[in-house]
Amino acid sequence: MSLLPRGGGLPAGIFLLLLISLTAPAQQKVPFSTLPDTTIKERVWILTGATAAVYGTGLAVLSTAWYKGYPRSSFHFFNDAGEWKQMDKAGHIFSAYFEGKYSREMWRWSGLPRKQQIWIGGLSGFAYQSVIEVLDGFSEKWGFSWSDMGANAIGSALLISQELAWDEQRIQLKFSSHPKNYPEGPVHEKADQLFGKTFWERTLKDYNGQTYWMSANLYSFHKNSTWLPRWLNIAVGYGADGMYGGRDNTWTDAQGVYHDYSHIRRIRQFYLSPDVDFTKIRSRKKGVRVLFQVLNMMKFPAPALEINSLGNVKLHAIYF
Repeated sequence: MSLLPRGGGLPAGIFLLLLISLTAPAQQKVPFSTLPDTTIKERVWILTGATAAVYGTGLAVLSTAWYKGYPRSSFHFFNDAGEWKQMDKAGHIFSAYFEGKYSREMWRWSGLPRKQQIWIGGLSGFAYQSVIEVLDGFSEKWGFSWSDMGANAIGSALLISQELAWDEQRIQLKFSSHPKNYPEGPVHEKADQLFGKTFWERTLKDYNGQTYWMSANLYSFHKNSTWLPRWLNIAVGYGADGMYGGRDNTWTDAQGVYHDYSHIRRIRQFYLSPDVDFTKIRSRKKGVRVLFQVLNMMKFPAPALEINSLGNVKLHAIYF
């Protein structure tokens, strides 16, 4: 069993796909807003090459950086469905969704038929995450996980189904994270080992500080309404806390000392909060629209109602 967080968080591929989706048209001296009605083969080849380059670069970085220092093995399976209160699965869903979302937006520029754009773009996240899963299968620390694959499929399906039904994302996945303070001693040392020490490491790896959201745009479901703001969303979130291992809070450190922190309760957290869909805020400036696309990956800080698995109810003045 692996005690290291794996599979959640935000892979670099998301940001690379976003970068290419926003810059590829500009490199061809064609405004991104110019979307052709018919297929332009040159654009198809450009996007195909760009996608292949992103995938190849991302996987090469993962192979040399993420897996560096961990022993390899023959291909094997690993059942991690019960680990980390499924926060890692939420990370897989989020990653596959956003990789597919930006890929789908990128393929609008090709002029391919709408359904082809949706399926090619939407399945990109699933494909990228699946190759990562194969790499996991050759790592002694982890293994190929069918539950991870299922989470990848859910993320892509959420993207594809909405595009086919509504030609827009009325329900979007979002991410938020806040730094956790761990008490000095074995717990702090374990947190440093599991989640890293820097701000960015903790943001990407610390499941105790992460929240994943499903954020629904109210106006999209009531477009005849004259009083609903176009940007207003309602979000439900999921998080967890009190986790110092994949399945329990016991471990043996490098000196062979056994630590039992089972008294720390591992809890699930559920949230309800207003949110902002930045893409519904109109602007004529391309730079502002690009900024709004990036900001829309993250949950807007706002008051939130929390209910956890212990039955406790909390009201947060501002939660992120």
